[in-house]
Amino acid sequence: MKKVLLLNGNPKQSSFTHHLSSEYQHQAENSAMVRRFNLSEMNFDPNLASGYDEVQELEACLSDFVEALIWAEHIVIFTPVWWGGLPAKLKGLFDRALLPGMAFSYKDDSASVVQLLTGKTARVILTMDAPQEFAEQQSGPVLEQLSLYTLEFCGINKAEVTLFGSVILSDESQRNTWLKEVRFLGASIS
Repeated sequence: MKKVLLLNGNPKQSSFTHHLSSEYQHQAENSAMVRRFNLSEMNFDPNLASGYDEVQELEACLSDFVEALIWAEHIVIFTPVWWGGLPAKLKGLFDRALLPGMAFSYKDDSASVVQLLTGKTARVILTMDAPQEFAEQQSGPVLEQLSLYTLEFCGINKAEVTLFGSVILSDESQRNTWLKEVRFLGASIS
């Protein structure tokens, strides 16, 4: 069975992103082992206050997240796009959890990076309020930051991407179509 880390990266307790990630999880658990994290339930200081100059002890939820990240073969991240970027708390999660020596290291005191999370695949599922015709343009900066400069930097394969928008303008029929799509994606894990 494939080992899947599922991250609902919406800091709101109740959201359409939460619902999408629940539907994905329900289907994925039929053929995979899933460890789920809801950003809204994680209590940690998102500020990497001293950068990498000092060790900042990880809160329990961050330690659990790091353990699951190392364990996982496939990482699925659901997140809304807010102001053309990631929610601040989600960015803080990556700042605090993806540390040198765990996610990457530098080779021989140089800028050459050693990727420590190789062999893993990823999927990023973005929700946004931008109309569908602007979804790719709106998601570009987020995908560059999240997929390229975060996940790929650490050695995770380039993420498969699914875009859902406009959530705010969607009706029940459109939302049901999106739910059906994430159920299919969850069921396709093997």
